[in-house]
Amino acid sequence: MPEMYFDVRWPDGLTQRCYSPSTIVEDYFTPGSEYELTEFVERSRTALGIAGERVREKFGFHCTGASGQLTLIERTAASYGDVTDAKVTVESLTGADGSPR
Repeated sequence: MPEMYFDVRWPDGLTQRCYSPSTIVEDYFTPGSEYELTEFVERSRTALGIAGERVREKFGFHCTGASGQLTLIERTAASYGDVTDAKVTVESLTGADGSPR
């Protein structure tokens, strides 16, 4: 599976590298784009859910990397629940080899 990473900047400026076992994240995030916090979480749920399912279809098991990444995103997002107009910026999408997408 072609792994990808998406680097995000949370509302307080903290950055985080996120993992996807599939390039599906390219369909849900655009580098340099800003998303409302809830929209970012929903897009992450959808993209990582599809990514995990693709792994299951190919290898016969769901990807714990995708579900673990989603758990981390949801936990981090919850810490910004009280921030008015919280936004998350997707700073970059990169392949597993570090090449920009």
